[in-house]
Amino acid sequence: MKDAQGAQVRGRTRWRRFGLVTIPAVAAVAILGVLMQQGALAASFAVSGTNFTVTAKELDGTGFAQFGSIDRLSNGKVVPVAISGISSAKIYDMCQLVTQQVPILGTVYMKLTAGTGSSPVQATNLVLDVNNLNADATFTNIQIGNDASTLTEGGVTGQAGLFGQQSQAVVLKNVSQTAYATTAGSFSLPGLSLSVSTSPTSC
Repeated sequence: MKDAQGAQVRGRTRWRRFGLVTIPAVAAVAILGVLMQQGALAASFAVSGTNFTVTAKELDGTGFAQFGSIDRLSNGKVVPVAISGISSAKIYDMCQLVTQQVPILGTVYMKLTAGTGSSPVQATNLVLDVNNLNADATFTNIQIGNDASTLTEGGVTGQAGLFGQQSQAVVLKNVSQTAYATTAGSFSLPGLSLSVSTSPTSC
């Protein structure tokens, strides 16, 4: 966009305000991605619309980037999310819980835990679509207000003109979040335990 004299001016978007309120907690979005081992963006597949919960004692990440976006659900609806990317992460004491309505059985709970011993979960190239997050976050060399298309950390970029932020490293403690989707280049899940039950459970 240019002004009357032809000079370039910075555009404004509704996502600027969205980005401000997500700092720093939404960074914990990084914890989210367990189970999927695809090296593609979350937007590359149809999102079911069932969000899931992930908790962790701590996540240590290198290379972090984040911007606002939307996910298109399989029923055609769209939901706002924070897209976050982390180049590499170590996740301690991780738990993931999916609650799903199933014909005949009713409510089914799928719970996964990993990294509960001396070896943490390790992941590379995480891309996370999160809609709610609570955590204690510490950033190293954070930049807030970047144009989402110019982000260089975390391996993800967004649409030009959208609010973005990035940092060289992030530490998240006491993480609890919900998300719609995630992808990762690789996932190492030491001590993996998976249970499926109709009895209520929690992380």
